[in-house]
Amino acid sequence: MLKAKLHSATVTQCDLHYEGSISIDQDLLDASGILPHERVDLWNVTNGARIQTYALEAPRGSRTIGVNGAAARHFAVGDKIIIAAFASVEAEKARQHAPTVVLLDDANEIKLPA
Repeated sequence: MLKAKLHSATVTQCDLHYEGSISIDQDLLDASGILPHERVDLWNVTNGARIQTYALEAPRGSRTIGVNGAAARHFAVGDKIIIAAFASVEAEKARQHAPTVVLLDDANEIKLPA
């Protein structure tokens, strides 16, 4: 089941020579419930690329979304992406399960519900 999603994040940095992963502002990790080192899917809305990697903490308040390592070949600064994490949920609890969805603006600030 979908556990959490950071929707409409904007890539702020790419580092091809880093060992791998995606760096995410600690505030955004906290808001979504995504944990450091948790496996995440990255869906690039700008170009259609889809990969799996793991989350790392970026400095709190930095609004960093940094794609690192080989994945940086498929992402560019300014790309709009979706970051999703999944979890196993017992069948009887699955119907009541609700994921955490965090909507972001172009500056990776959390949009408040209307």
